Amino acid sequence: MYPRIISLWTTLNIYYKHLNTQYNVKIAVLSTNKKLYSTQRLVEAAISRGHTCEVVDHRKCYVGIEQDKPSLHYKGLDIAGDYDAIIPRIGSSVTFYGTAIVRQFEVMNVITANPSQAIMRSRDKLRCMQILSGAGLGLPITGFARSASDVEDLIKMVGGAPLVIKLLEGTQGIGVVLAETKKAASSVIEAFYGLGNNILIQEYIKEAKGTDIRAFVVNGKVVGAIKRTAKEGEFRSNLHRGGTAEVIRLNKKEKETAIAAAKKLGLTVCGVDMLPSSRGPLILEVNSSPGLEGIEKATGKDIAKEIIMYLEKEYETKAAKSPTKKRRSRASSKL
Repeated sequence: MYPRIISLWTTLNIYYKHLNTQYNVKIAVLSTNKKLYSTQRLVEAAISRGHTCEVVDHRKCYVGIEQDKPSLHYKGLDIAGDYDAIIPRIGSSVTFYGTAIVRQFEVMNVITANPSQAIMRSRDKLRCMQILSGAGLGLPITGFARSASDVEDLIKMVGGAPLVIKLLEGTQGIGVVLAETKKAASSVIEAFYGLGNNILIQEYIKEAKGTDIRAFVVNGKVVGAIKRTAKEGEFRSNLHRGGTAEVIRLNKKEKETAIAAAKKLGLTVCGVDMLPSSRGPLILEVNSSPGLEGIEKATGKDIAKEIIMYLEKEYETKAAKSPTKKRRSRASSKL
């Protein structure tokens, strides 16, 4: 059975049953909505392992920059020093501001599940593809240009129609169009250019048949994987667009590709989306704030716990390197 969002009473019982760490880590989940499944699961997992965990809306944080005295305020209060670690859940619409807040935590030597720079790399789809291409990882053939006069050659570059057109700023399948003919592709591309949008043009992988693979990576290890299948009449397999998910066992090449992609982008926690193809797994996207609901329900695995365990290891390593830093024992910590 997949992990459930449980009551505070049940969580407290779990706390006393699982005394498997010797210290309390103060964790902040940076999220705009404490009711989201992923946010609640992370809080639950942290508390169940004996840590303090709070949800902080990064949109309501603001920074102070001063020589040797960086500060961070939230709802009028200075929270510098309040947290040992953060888990960024930054939405694409607030990437710039959200990563600025993550960066301020980094300046204050707070552990983060994902570095701000790595989040920025993953959010810029073009930059992400360029980095992964340079690392020799499998990708769909992709074209990028700015002028409508280049449309003919762009279409030729990716192997002709059918092809996929993507907005650089799109998420969850929004702004992704399948153009089945050259004429349709030209019309859509020119329309996007006319609106001033930046787009990617990609080859269409027929053999994928409306499916893709999401590998969830935590600290250099694949901790869960699912196959997502698009609903009938749809080519996008995103769960937000009605796709379905089932557990899958990755082959060696798929595992290696997912781990290498996360490492190259500098992400500790991410979802790597891949298309199965005749030439091996092809990376579609790397998500630095992957949702937990679909993968936990499909696999039955406690993915949230894996993320918390990573923060525990980082906290322990940091404490060992800093003799002046005293560990807070669980017996003395407040719930």
